[in-house]
Amino acid sequence: MSNNRRTVLCAAIAVMAMPAIGCGGQTESTTDAELNRKAHELAQKYLIIDTHQDVPYRLMEKMEDISKRTQGGDFDYPRARQGGLDSVFMAVYVPPEYEERGGGKAFADETIDMIEGWTKTWPDKFVMSRSPADVREQFGQGKISIAMGMENGSPIEGDLANLKYFYDRGIRYITLAHSKNNHICDSSYDDKPKWNGLSPFGAEVVAEMNRLGMIIDVSHVSDAAFYQIVELSKAPVVATHSSCRHFTPGWERNMDDTMIMLLAKKGGVIQITFGSGFVNTQVNKRYLDNRRHIAEYAKINGLEGGEKEQYAKKYMADHPPGDADISDVVAHIDHVVELVGIDHVGLGSDFEGVGGKLPNGLRDVSCYPNLIYELLEKGYTEEDIRKICADNFLRVWSDVQNRTGQIPK
Repeated sequence: MSNNRRTVLCAAIAVMAMPAIGCGGQTESTTDAELNRKAHELAQKYLIIDTHQDVPYRLMEKMEDISKRTQGGDFDYPRARQGGLDSVFMAVYVPPEYEERGGGKAFADETIDMIEGWTKTWPDKFVMSRSPADVREQFGQGKISIAMGMENGSPIEGDLANLKYFYDRGIRYITLAHSKNNHICDSSYDDKPKWNGLSPFGAEVVAEMNRLGMIIDVSHVSDAAFYQIVELSKAPVVATHSSCRHFTPGWERNMDDTMIMLLAKKGGVIQITFGSGFVNTQVNKRYLDNRRHIAEYAKINGLEGGEKEQYAKKYMADHPPGDADISDVVAHIDHVVELVGIDHVGLGSDFEGVGGKLPNGLRDVSCYPNLIYELLEKGYTEEDIRKICADNFLRVWSDVQNRTGQIPK
């Protein structure tokens, strides 16, 4: 399907019936318009859960009324409902600098307060969910179910009691690190390992999260940390917003085949993220080349903090890495399915978290039908699509919760 057609499909069902090439189980008589209609129908029929969006951080920088269609950003209520989005994990993102300067717990609390505030300000549009049962019960009511995951474990601040504190506040997964090593584990983005995986305290965090029934998110952590987490965890783990290193060789932020197979063997799931630099080989290469240049230039010229950030922003704008295509995202889903089967893949877009660097056809939350269209065209069944859109992740979430006997509050 062309980029122009995908743009139209985000807004409405195409009305022109065009012959489609028969492939992947579709007959030649199946028209493009019929597939479009079916994609929209399934987007509304089946539960769609997206396990990572950075809307809160966007709104902390500039508050907007997301109950209405907004001029910018990737998410608002009208577009979410148009795209069939039913449930979303909003990221309680805590920037890595809080690791050193402190205050991460307070920053996380402020973010949680804001998210909960949406459901009080717009109770006809948003509702909090704390369990898979909540999500399923709320499905079909016309509201977006809001769950929360913490991105970066710095707010734990070395105190295991804070895990229970945040669980009680509604946090249901923690991405243990972000772009820098912290007191829990090493980050895939940090060039100098601090712990060679998990810290001793990080091992305790894994055990306590298991006890609480809180999902361990392995996105962002280093390879060494991943293997140690999987070995120690008594429950399945999840990559809430990662893609396949098969397409981005050498880039540790994505997961390689061995890791994906081990994740699946332990009962987990990889939620494919949409960022162009995550899913397209050439875009990823140009992005990494840009980062290397920025780091070298900053070192030579003594740029730090805001100066480095300003230079990086301008350089990236002057040297855009380019855009991926929705077909790249589907290729990652295909790869996981071929590697470990249909039961271990889902959707973790990272909308709002990749600076708008999104594939043609997946620019915002109205575009999930585009992805369903592509999957239908490749021969994925309705049952396959239902698993990818929600059932696989909800199964794992239930498994993590039920292993503990912990009753969600």
